[in-house]
Amino acid sequence: MSPIAKLVSAAAFAAASLAAMPAHADPLYDGCAAKAETNPDYAACGAAMIDRLEASLTTTWKSVYPGFEAEAKSALLDEQRLWIAFKEKSCGTYSIGAFGREGQVIGFFACRARVLTERIEALKTLGSDG
Repeated sequence: MSPIAKLVSAAAFAAASLAAMPAHADPLYDGCAAKAETNPDYAACGAAMIDRLEASLTTTWKSVYPGFEAEAKSALLDEQRLWIAFKEKSCGTYSIGAFGREGQVIGFFACRARVLTERIEALKTLGSDG
C-alpha cells in the first residue's frame, strides 16, 4: 500500500472511529478531546470516559441487583461475571495496534464505551424485554 493510501486509510479509520462513539452523550469527553493535541492526550480523554462509564455500570448494578429473588440473583451474578470476562477481552484488536495508533487512542475507547453502554442499558431494562 502506498504511503498516501495508508494516510487516507488511517484518516478514514479515525473519522469512522469518531463517528462510532457510543450513543450516550459525554460532554466531558468531547471537551477533553477538543483540547487534545497528542495521542497521549486523546488516550487520557478516553480513559477518563471509560472510568465514568465503569462508575455508571457499578451504580446501575447496585440499583438493579438487590431487587431480584435469590435464584435470579445467582443467575444474574453468574451472567455478570461472564460479561466482565468478555468486557476485559473486548476491543483487543484496537488496543494491540491492529488499527494503528488512532485505533489505540480513539478506536479502543470508542469500542469499550459501546460495550459498557450496552451493558448498562441491558441492566436498566432487565426484566422488561419480554
